[in-house]
Amino acid sequence: MPTGTLAPAAPPARPHPRVVLASTAAAGTALLLLVAIGTALHQPLLIPPLAASMALVAGAPDLPLSQPRSVVGGQLLSALTGFAVLALAGPGLWGAAVAGGLALGVMMLARTPHSPAAATAVIVALQDPPLWSFLGLLALASLLLVAVGLGAGRVMGRTYPAYWF
Repeated sequence: MPTGTLAPAAPPARPHPRVVLASTAAAGTALLLLVAIGTALHQPLLIPPLAASMALVAGAPDLPLSQPRSVVGGQLLSALTGFAVLALAGPGLWGAAVAGGLALGVMMLARTPHSPAAATAVIVALQDPPLWSFLGLLALASLLLVAVGLGAGRVMGRTYPAYWF
């Protein structure tokens, strides 16, 4: 191979079936709990971005994107970004695109990287939800994901989180 070129990377190793089963069970449990809470409160919770958040927490718990600081902080900061754009531009596709992009910058500045949260900003800018109830439910949902991640980590003998703040 010529100097200065990178060797092709190998795909990650196949996880142990126990890890796949436990991660899948953790993600399914968290999402079913979110649906149960949303149904009880007659408030749909943000299943698409929160499903992506839980996939990170359960499937890649060592990544910075999966840490509680990023899951909770990233979701809340992105929602606030969406509300700020909404206040300036009103609901719509153009504002949603701006909110999603700005959310990334806000998360980077706050050191709370969490890619699924950009979708939360987009949803806020498109749907114009009630501010306080939305933020409260989002905080509850994000904390629930972290709690399930903690439980799954204990069951699997993994350390989660790698850091809190």
